[in-house]
Amino acid sequence: MRNMLIAVVLLTKLSFTGLADEIQRPNVLFIAIDDLRNELGCYGVEAIQSPHIDELAASGVAFRRAYCQQAVCNPSRVSLMTGMRPDSTRVWDLITEMRSVIPDAVTVPQHFRSHGYRAVAYGKIFHNPFPDAASWDEPTHNPQGVISYSEDNRLRLAEYRKQMKKDGRPQSVIARMRGPATEVQQQPETKNYDGKQTRDALEKMTELARGEKPFFLAVGYIRPHLPFIVPQPYWELYNRDQIPLATNSFLPRDSPAVAFGNRSLGGFYEIRAYMDYADAPSPFERPLSVHQQRELKHGYYASVSFIDAQVGLLLQQLESLDLHQNTIVVLWGDHGWKLGEHGAWCKQTNYEIDTRAPLMIRAPGAKANGTMSNALVEFVDIYPTLCELAALPVPESVEGTSLVPILKGESSSVKEAAYSQFPRTHEGREYMGYAMRTDRYRYIEWQDQTTGSVTAQELYDHSNDPDENQNIAGRPEHEGLLTLLSEQMWKERPRPPVPHPFVTLRNTRTAAARRSAADLPALAWVPHEGMSLPVSRPAGIPQAVTFINAGRETIELFWRSQKDTEESYGTLVPGDRKVIRSRPGAVWAIRTEQNQLLGHFLVEERPQNAARAIIPEKR
Repeated sequence: MRNMLIAVVLLTKLSFTGLADEIQRPNVLFIAIDDLRNELGCYGVEAIQSPHIDELAASGVAFRRAYCQQAVCNPSRVSLMTGMRPDSTRVWDLITEMRSVIPDAVTVPQHFRSHGYRAVAYGKIFHNPFPDAASWDEPTHNPQGVISYSEDNRLRLAEYRKQMKKDGRPQSVIARMRGPATEVQQQPETKNYDGKQTRDALEKMTELARGEKPFFLAVGYIRPHLPFIVPQPYWELYNRDQIPLATNSFLPRDSPAVAFGNRSLGGFYEIRAYMDYADAPSPFERPLSVHQQRELKHGYYASVSFIDAQVGLLLQQLESLDLHQNTIVVLWGDHGWKLGEHGAWCKQTNYEIDTRAPLMIRAPGAKANGTMSNALVEFVDIYPTLCELAALPVPESVEGTSLVPILKGESSSVKEAAYSQFPRTHEGREYMGYAMRTDRYRYIEWQDQTTGSVTAQELYDHSNDPDENQNIAGRPEHEGLLTLLSEQMWKERPRPPVPHPFVTLRNTRTAAARRSAADLPALAWVPHEGMSLPVSRPAGIPQAVTFINAGRETIELFWRSQKDTEESYGTLVPGDRKVIRSRPGAVWAIRTEQNQLLGHFLVEERPQNAARAIIPEKR
């Protein structure tokens, strides 16, 4: 065991003075929880049971007003792990791999590794497809032998997909469909992903405690992300009929349409990927039924209590190994989540309910331990805070502010505002919404990514509208306030270049795709002008056709059969490409995700047995 009482006492005094280099550095237990909003007992929610996380909050500093930099998984986690905002990381979506745009970025565990720490990860720390090997001493551990859906629900999903195919649904929609949104799991916790990885992490903690190096142990939980699949005992903690429902199941009054977007509906589309919610109405139509709301909220609550129990096991292991006096514990949710607020479910807006998330830091010997902070803080602040606590230098790239003055009890705040942002495709154009949360207001500015012009503004007064139900930006008496808030926003952060780098990134992807197919002959694009599509008559030698989306919105690719039916071959985001082997005479239709026909290509025979099909921008 590396911990010695004298060293611990010294560390608690010296780690705040920058002298911890001379003695044993503290360990770090880094706990990430997917889709966890401030729905915890320690934040005043009486209906939920979260005793272990509440205990952590009571023994450390819990931040009531902590904000992610973008309310969706990949950008939020990249921002937190690098200490840089999305406009600096250039990660604004779920498909961009961090190292493809910032290959030399130094993440917080990578920085700790370079200063003598052993860094190990379990589960979801970065976005799932991009675990980032450079950050860890071992490949990210994922539990083996676990079960997701029960056999009954797997069979239900298979039958549901068969029916979708019979009904003529696009293949891409069928492929995205998942099982039910909730399941009461009738199996041991060790067969659950999060339950099994907790037991694996406990074993690793024991191993790390015997080592000579301080450790950075990261454990990332999937729940309470959909689907809500957790063991039965956690469902039994709640009476479904007694769980309170959201009181504002309507869109913010006078909010601009771009705030939710005509494609994403403020993230609502995510829940439609589950078979029992595939036909759920959008927030623009009406809220879910009371039965559906109670089912989903029960599932979320059961999931939170299940994860709370896993966190309890981690904290108990720290105690049993006598590591708690020399271990910094950080717990965070990657963004907020709507549980019926604004008539929606999931995340992906610039509102308080999506950008605010739990943050707790328990540092050994911190004077403020046991208090709740009202300071405005951001997830980019976690990186420099951990560096200062461990007496490590802070990389120049980090854009956050250390929270150590708050932890030491020397200051009640370190900044005047917290910032978030979110891109939105709306009516064929790309926008970036920038949000600033001050002590009293949330101000949101929507910019056209191509021109940089401000196309819409939102203003919510938290002194009398904490749920952000009424946008007051359009009221004449607030014109001067809007000017002041906009000036404050762009004084404290760099204004993005025009066109926005997000547009530039997409254009770069498109150009790269075009260059790789530049030497291929082009198929003629036939825009849809009201005429019926021709019927496919494929024959001859197959051609390798490279389809390239050169437009501004995601499209779906369909093959027209000889029987005048369509089969989906998936979607292409702007700048993306896909190579498909197709015989001459085949017809390929291009539709928007709203099923609007844009045009088609007719495959022709080429000597190279290859061609390119460039889908132009929508007119």
